[in-house]
Amino acid sequence: MDWGMKNRLAQIIKSDGKCFFMPVDHGYFLGPTSRLEKPGETIKSIVRYSDALFVTRGVLRSCIDPDNSLPIILRVSGGSSVIGKDLANESITTSIEEAIRLNVSAVGLSVFIGTEYEHQTLMNLANLVNECEKYGIPVMAVTAVGKELEKRDARYLSLCCRIAAELGARVVKTYWCENFDKVTNGCPVPIVIAGGPKCDTELQVFDFVYDGMQKGAIGVNLGRNVWQHPHPVAMAKALRSVIHQKAAPKEALEIFNEEKNKAKK
Repeated sequence: MDWGMKNRLAQIIKSDGKCFFMPVDHGYFLGPTSRLEKPGETIKSIVRYSDALFVTRGVLRSCIDPDNSLPIILRVSGGSSVIGKDLANESITTSIEEAIRLNVSAVGLSVFIGTEYEHQTLMNLANLVNECEKYGIPVMAVTAVGKELEKRDARYLSLCCRIAAELGARVVKTYWCENFDKVTNGCPVPIVIAGGPKCDTELQVFDFVYDGMQKGAIGVNLGRNVWQHPHPVAMAKALRSVIHQKAAPKEALEIFNEEKNKAKK
């Protein structure tokens, strides 16, 4: 692996081999989703607990302070909206020159396996890898499922992750599922866990993150379970303890409650 690729991966994956990515890219298909109307304000109190931001170029330029920023994973796919016909109909939206100009540590895009647009989005990934490898920029593939949430099982996700790795993704972002070790065991590159829908309790979040880490994930890419929470700082600190300090779910819950009680004083 070339020095530039190693260096960029080291920026987003810390020396313990773990990572906590904070995604604020949801607006590229959801618009001004709840509590992300002003992304810069949303992340101000929690960014210090993250290792990298996953963001579009528009929000990066308009909302993120270039003088005091985390490493950036740039969202480079899009072209469909939540009210459109099919979320899977994505293309590459951002050039490699733009990624270099923005000095990003990695780029990310979605692939929609098993949909009408499977071939298109997989070729998006392959072509992006071809360009990014020339310049030592890691590509993170996101195994998206659009609105078809029932696809989030180990058999489907292991297929998606393996294909993404085979096409050259350096990191794969996927959903946690039962028997998650079947997903990680079949993928030769690091896997980070996507957040998905909000959970009913904090402990549920800590449980699935802990289980995923125990079964081979290197970290998480969680947004809405943090910045849509009434106590985002407490959530961020607790999640960081699971990822980087190997805290068990109940220990993370104690950290969460301690931070929440501090905020009330």
